[in-house]
Amino acid sequence: MGKRKRLEEEDGHKPLAGDILPSQIKNKQKRSEASAKVKLEKKKAKKQRIESRNKAEKQAFELGEIPLPRKIPRTIENTREVDETIAQPDDDELHADDGADEFSAHFRREHTPKLLITACQKCFSRTRKFIRELLNIIPNAHYYKRGSYTLKQIVKYAKNREFTSLIVVHENQREPNDLLIVSLPEGPTAHFRLSNLVLSKEIKNHGRATRHLPELILNNFTTRLGHRIGRLLASIFPQDPNFHGRRAVTFHNQRDFIFFRHHRYIFESKELKEQSSKPLSKTDAVAPKKKLTAAKQAVIARLQECGPRFTLKLTSLQNGTFNSKYGEYEWIHKPDMDTSRRRFFL
Repeated sequence: MGKRKRLEEEDGHKPLAGDILPSQIKNKQKRSEASAKVKLEKKKAKKQRIESRNKAEKQAFELGEIPLPRKIPRTIENTREVDETIAQPDDDELHADDGADEFSAHFRREHTPKLLITACQKCFSRTRKFIRELLNIIPNAHYYKRGSYTLKQIVKYAKNREFTSLIVVHENQREPNDLLIVSLPEGPTAHFRLSNLVLSKEIKNHGRATRHLPELILNNFTTRLGHRIGRLLASIFPQDPNFHGRRAVTFHNQRDFIFFRHHRYIFESKELKEQSSKPLSKTDAVAPKKKLTAAKQAVIARLQECGPRFTLKLTSLQNGTFNSKYGEYEWIHKPDMDTSRRRFFL
């Protein structure tokens, strides 16, 4: 005799519907109805908790007291594993390395970035469209057809013509899937996996980019490796943006995925109507339906995405320029690194 049936005989009543889990109901229709009911009850309970919390905070502010601090939800980001390589703002060793690394000349404004973009030996239309959009985004970028040349030959050609960076777009099944960024003339070389590509024409209500130099935003590159990757990406763009153009290029790192976005922004003033605190006159008392309003100016920011959008995932960082056979790797992604969801490297 089961425990539930024994309790029924002792108490002389059947268990309530809430005592039975929806997964224990065999009938599919009744199981779905019970599941929907439990879901609705949870939603109502959550709404009540939020309303009671907001009410308590409002009362605390009215009494001049400090409200109870809100609970911080547990996320993968704020529960990440402790990493000793996280860069600190007052790290003198990191500042010394920045002054002597391969990108120091760029950040000292000793030269203007000049970029060479190429692709695999036989690329299809979607890859060509992606390269065309990269040329519109990155200032002073030039496209050269790959032909039958090897990457070592292209690197040598780019060095001789004083290019500062090289980008190679690879594709698989007619879809761009890899991005190779080589900093010239001394490296390093970063290999990224490219995914979730959305071209500009595929974005609803997309904007058109102008020729102004864009502003660069690098977000959440916290570790030593992430700091180095951020400097590599920053070396592609000029140091002095044209703020008049209102263009912004963003590389946002989250869980070691680098999200690329390209926007135009605008600031405009908007009138906000507020209820007036003036006392009502006799005319207003006769017509109580009319409310006195006072216009207030507020400045708001609006964004328009220009595209494209894509996601990068670092697979390797190599010392020097591209050399697949004898290259020395600073960092390379291995399958055993993915054993924990809370371990991040950038």
